[in-house]
This record gives sequence, structure tokens and C-alpha cells, in this order.
Amino acid sequence: MFGYYLDLALRSLKRNRVLTALMVLAIAVGIGASMTTLTVMHILSGDPMPGKSAHLFYAQVDADPTPHGGDHREPPDMLDYRSAMDLWGAHRADRQALIVDSQLKVTAPKANMPALMLTMLATTTDFFPMFAVPFQYGGAWTAQDDAQHARVAVISADLNDKLFGGENSVGRTLRLKGSDVRIVGVLKPWRPTPQFYTVVGGRFANGDTAGYFGKPEDVFVPFQSALEINDGAFQQFNCWGQPATPGHLENAPCNWIGLWVELGSSAKAVAYRDFLDHYAQQQKALGRFSYAETRLRDLMGWLDFNHAIPRNVKLQTWLAFAFLGICLFNTVGLLLAKFLRRAGEFGVRRALGASRRAVFAQCLTEAALIGFIGGMGGWLLSLLGLSLVRSQSTPYADLAHLDGRMFLVTFVLAVAVSVIAGALPALRASRIPPALQLKTL
Repeated sequence: MFGYYLDLALRSLKRNRVLTALMVLAIAVGIGASMTTLTVMHILSGDPMPGKSAHLFYAQVDADPTPHGGDHREPPDMLDYRSAMDLWGAHRADRQALIVDSQLKVTAPKANMPALMLTMLATTTDFFPMFAVPFQYGGAWTAQDDAQHARVAVISADLNDKLFGGENSVGRTLRLKGSDVRIVGVLKPWRPTPQFYTVVGGRFANGDTAGYFGKPEDVFVPFQSALEINDGAFQQFNCWGQPATPGHLENAPCNWIGLWVELGSSAKAVAYRDFLDHYAQQQKALGRFSYAETRLRDLMGWLDFNHAIPRNVKLQTWLAFAFLGICLFNTVGLLLAKFLRRAGEFGVRRALGASRRAVFAQCLTEAALIGFIGGMGGWLLSLLGLSLVRSQSTPYADLAHLDGRMFLVTFVLAVAVSVIAGALPALRASRIPPALQLKTL
């Protein structure tokens, strides 16, 4: 029966080409607008570490003595040097990584390239297995390199292409500021989205979340080695006093280091939270902390807390689906007019023995076919919309691509919308008594 209804639907669409075009266009435009913004939202709100995000946690303690208004106090997003080293040195997690980035001048002595201003990430060796960072050549440095402040580095695929033409550069020398380091690893192209591990400030008043969607750093260096190479030139998240020695942040009253930990079970997460609370209480008893607030958020909780998705993307998504709703109501009106004009045809079918259910199924099949054709148009408009997004200067512009999952969602949504739109007109057409329908002939 479905083949028969499909044949009737095709004949009906050909008879009313202008009306068919209007309905297809309404659905295509609504689907195109909504799927463009939904695809961008899907990309920006995805899990950057699927399968591992529930085991990755960001640790916070409050060393800032500055009073805040109100009873509730959130710890700063980053740690002071002493707290970071205390927590990292306790080795209470399966893996742990200190995180801080900075800008510095990078050159390759034997590469015919001018100096580049790039971002260096100072971290520890657990960073790479913790975040499943893929390597093209070589690998990460060792825990012994961390302890000995070794002059080694891992570089990105982009930097390897620029400086060494994509060749295996392991063992070659890179000059960071005034220090030479030996390359021990080259990454494969790697871009977690959102880029979660270094970004703070998503809750700033200006709503700037651009850093969540930029590319990863080009140079990765052992934490202590990076401090020595860049001589304390790291951005401070917040300070509540002046460093005793300008440029040296080890004993400065500033928060500027992030700490990520990997905890393989919920029991380990509970134990680590207890460890953080105990540490904060101990430091408060010693007089170093004024507050004993701590937090241990998992990766997705950390992104949600920092409002990682840009506000304008959320607003555009709501507006696009509101527009889809308007297109849906227009399609309902057009289908209602189309089906009621065919009352005589339906009356003949009813008089020859067709049931109300059969007429309803015929009308619904026609609505679904309109939706499928509209979905094809919506898919093309989505591709056009995403190409316009990629032409913008937003940090996430190059990420805007329609993957297979969203491609399928486009057609499912188009057919679902058209079936919903056609349900009321189809029900109305099937309930008109045959006698009244035959009078229209």
C-alpha cells in the first residue's frame, strides 16, 4: 500500500507545482537555518574526551585571602605555585598534570625560517597519556626529565610542518627564547573541541570564550624547565600582593597554575575530594589560607561551569528553531488548503470503500514526501550556511562541517516536521463525510 500512496503523492505534487514548491521551500529554509545553527552547537558543546571525560577532574583550592561578598565563595580557577606543587607532589591521583601557558619567541637554528611568536605549554609528562595525545614521531618526555628540568620539548604537527617540512624532527634542536631544547616528540594533528585544559575566564563579564575553540599550543615543555626558560614570564590569573622578587612567581601571591588529575573510579574521586578538603583545612590552620573552599569538577562539569558555549550561538539556535516553527505553521496552512481542495477525490475513494485510515495514510505519505524533498533542499542550504560560518573570523569557524550524524538528523527532522505539519490537515480531510466531499465534484 505504501507504494500506491507514494504514487498518488507524486501525482498530486505534479498537479500543484506552485503550491508544492512553496511547501518544499518553507521546509527547506526552516531546516537549513535550524540545522546550520544546530550543527555549530553540536560541534561546540561536544565531549572533547569521549570515554575519558568522567575520569578527568580539575582541582581548585582557595589561597586568595581577599574577601568576597556574600556567604558563598568559589575558589579561583587556578592555583598558586605552592598549592600546585603540594598537590602534584602528593601523587594522590592515577595521573596528574600541571598546566600553564605563555608566549615566547621560537626559532630553529638550522631551519631557514624567521623567529615565530608562539604559545608554549608548560606541563608534566602525564599530560600526554591523560589526554590521549597522539604522536606522529617520537613520544613524551619521562618523569625523570620532569625531575631533572631537562631541556626537551614536544612540538605540534603544524610547527613541524613550518620548520622542518613535516619530516621526522626528533633529536633536532629548537631555540626557545635564549635556550636550546631537544625535540623528543612530534604530535599528529590534534585539536580537542572545546579545548578545555588551559581555558579559564569563560565566566568573565565580556563573555569571551574564544580560547575554548582555538588550536592547541605549538610547543610543550617540562613544567620546571619552562619556568627557567621563560624566566617567570607567565600570565597571572589573579594576584593579591606583589611578588617578593619581580618576575619570579614561585613565591608570589598569585594564582596562575592549573592542575588536572585522572581518577579511575568514583571511589578514587571521593578520596581525592577528601584529600583536597583536608589539605585546605590544614593550610587554613597554618594561617596560609583564609578560606577552606575546594572544588573538584569533572571535565564536562568544568566546561559547563565556565559557560564554554558562546552566548551568541545559543541565541542563534533558539532563533533558528523559532523560525522553523513559523515555517511549520505555514506548511500546516498550505497542506490544509491543498487537502481540502481535494475533498472530491477523497470522497470518491471513501465511496468506493476506502477507510478514514486509508485517506489519512495517503495524506500523511504525501506530507512525508514533501518533507523528504524539503530535507534535500535543507541539506543544501545547511551546507551553504556552514560555508558562510567558515568564512567568518570566529575562532570556531573552521570547525563548522556537517558530519554523517548531523546529515542523518537533517532528513529525519525534515520528515518529522512535515509529518507533524501534515497530521492535522490529513486528519481533517479524512473526517469529512463522503457525501459532503462528493458534492464538491
